[in-house]
Amino acid sequence: MEAGAGGRARAVWHVTVEADRAYYDRVVAEGGPDATALDFPPFCPPRRFDLVGPQVTIGRRSRSRGIFPTVDLVGPPEDPGVSHSHALLVPTSDGWSVVDLASTNGTTVNDDPEPLRPNTPRPLTDGDRIHVGAWTTITLHRTA
Repeated sequence: MEAGAGGRARAVWHVTVEADRAYYDRVVAEGGPDATALDFPPFCPPRRFDLVGPQVTIGRRSRSRGIFPTVDLVGPPEDPGVSHSHALLVPTSDGWSVVDLASTNGTTVNDDPEPLRPNTPRPLTDGDRIHVGAWTTITLHRTA
């Protein structure tokens, strides 16, 4: 934990990114875009990203387009359903919110099948799971 204003302890947040077989199976069962053409990756080690700054971008890097997201989901294996500028995490007074940036395939949270409305913040709590692309799950963690 870090010290905040007035010496109070401030929570430290990070996300883990994993290939999620259960989410992938739901995408395929729902007949998502190009679902039958996608194979679940045989190996995808979990990755960790610390959440710092006034916003954290989620997407896939594109040097030619000048896109360098904080949570860079470029592979391997690369989830083709993740947009280059897919979503944004913004800090709130007691945590974080996720905002879908009008991504091609949408963003969902936890087990809600309804995608988030683009450009509308959705508050998150410790342990919430953000689903993007065909198999990528981003889990929010708070270190108290």
